[in-house]
Amino acid sequence: MTIKHIRNRQLSDFSTDKRVLFIIVIAIPVAVAAMGAGLLLLQLIRLCTNLAYFGQFSFSEPQLENASLGLWAVCIPVIGSLLIGLIARYGSEKIRGHGIPEAIEAILLGRSRLDAKVAVLKPLSSAIAIGTGGPFGAEGPIIMTGGAIGSLIAQALPVSDSERKTLLVAGAAAGMTTVFGTPIAAIMLAVELLLFEWSPRSFIPVVVAATVAELGRSMLGMAGPLFPFDGTMLTSLPGFAGWIVIGIAAGLLSGLLTQLVYACEDGFQRLPIHWMWWPMIGGLVVGIGGLFEPRALGVGYENITAMLDGHMLGAAAVTLLVVKAIIWSVALGSGTSGGVLAPLLIMGGAMGAALGGFLPEASPGFWALLAMAAMMGGTMRAPLTATFFAVELTGNVHALLPLIVACVTAHAMTVLLMKRSILTEKIARRGHHIVREYRVDPFELTHVRDVMTTDVISVPAAMTLHGAVRFLTAPQTRHPSFPVVDQEGNVLGIVDPPSVLAWRRAGRHRNQTLGELLLGTKITLAYPDEYLAGLVDKLVHANVAHLPVVSRGDNSLIGYIGWKDLMRVRQRLAMETHERTTLMRAKRRGSSGQ
Repeated sequence: MTIKHIRNRQLSDFSTDKRVLFIIVIAIPVAVAAMGAGLLLLQLIRLCTNLAYFGQFSFSEPQLENASLGLWAVCIPVIGSLLIGLIARYGSEKIRGHGIPEAIEAILLGRSRLDAKVAVLKPLSSAIAIGTGGPFGAEGPIIMTGGAIGSLIAQALPVSDSERKTLLVAGAAAGMTTVFGTPIAAIMLAVELLLFEWSPRSFIPVVVAATVAELGRSMLGMAGPLFPFDGTMLTSLPGFAGWIVIGIAAGLLSGLLTQLVYACEDGFQRLPIHWMWWPMIGGLVVGIGGLFEPRALGVGYENITAMLDGHMLGAAAVTLLVVKAIIWSVALGSGTSGGVLAPLLIMGGAMGAALGGFLPEASPGFWALLAMAAMMGGTMRAPLTATFFAVELTGNVHALLPLIVACVTAHAMTVLLMKRSILTEKIARRGHHIVREYRVDPFELTHVRDVMTTDVISVPAAMTLHGAVRFLTAPQTRHPSFPVVDQEGNVLGIVDPPSVLAWRRAGRHRNQTLGELLLGTKITLAYPDEYLAGLVDKLVHANVAHLPVVSRGDNSLIGYIGWKDLMRVRQRLAMETHERTTLMRAKRRGSSGQ
């Protein structure tokens, strides 16, 4: 940032400028490319499934429960997992996992750069994993793939890191919209999980990308909800209690599943074999689980339909929940490639279907729907995304209030019970702390006059260089730098040990005055009415730790501000968060004392 930009800093609600129009234009081809990748991934999953379980080269929608392979079915996930291990080791290790943590890590720590290998190998490996029975969804891989496409396009253009992040997230949102037809949920996913900011400069291009993807779906005849559902229930106190119960149960199950996934990952870490072979072990568990419950294999969208139709209840739902949880946790912990969203929907729906008989009367499938969304909102800690996702998947806006209550309840449970989500735990294990709380920067709200030091010690311009050395080295001098003022109180500059040393090295005479030494020096000044955000820019640009504060009218010295004063703002923010005061009581005491 140049000093010109600092001086021209506009105070407005947002920092967005016309540059966003350029990013919007770029977001359109990013969305088209991400949409193509999403469609390709869906076709690859169908092809791999048909090849693996039916021995036919076909892109038709397969039904795994119709496959009759006997014990041979156990070997299919193992073979698929071996291929994934080979791709990860000799292609790119970044294809391991479910994609969203890797996207977050690239955004926050990798300057939003993803390489071409990820864009090619992630959908391929995910198609193999899901097509050979892996109990995963396509959303994580397509988010990673769409993000990689956006990042690659951005890397070919002269854009900033922030703009590259926006295009990465735009590709991710377009990919998710392509797979599920949920543009609003994709936008909310960007806001809650990926952007790490709330700004028009990033929000608007992401909305454009998601909209373009949804328009493309409509043009291809893919419009409409994936799982149409119009069930609801009357709003009542017992019903409200039921929504809370579903949220609590989903929150508890979310915590259990998160712990189970990382317990499995820890177990694999202790194995005395290379990580390339771990997915094969996970694949074996998947294959065995498929013998007990074939419906637990693959994406399992037909399970969601059955739950919403009310055709899966009681023991069948519990069996699906248990088997799906075990094979999903082991497979994901083994480091294979696949998503978490669809499995969370299925496991949550199975829990809701099992609990539905103990809850107030509602339409068949209603409690399963609430539990699906609550499981997603609690585990991913994205309650708004989960709410809109459920609404768009089903086209049921009448369930909006129950959905948000259940999702927020589950979210509250996981926030209180666990420090990390299933997404951020992986990043934390790599040594990076992620904060997902968005707040207004206190530096944007605080004026210089609110924190500056008003009792300023200054030195006269008539002081000699020798006198300045004696003054700075005197035992009673407590500060490292001091403003230099003339007889009228105007600031000429700052004297500190580095400047004194520079003058001595330059051969300046010891009897020259500070006024003479500072003559022609360019000085950076602070003003009492400017905000600390702009002041920080000045400090960084001038490479100094302190600045004199002067009146705008006559440049007379009225204060002094440095980095310690800025730290007091952060300390005050912490006090506002943790100190508790009863203002009404304090007000009464103040009134009685008058």
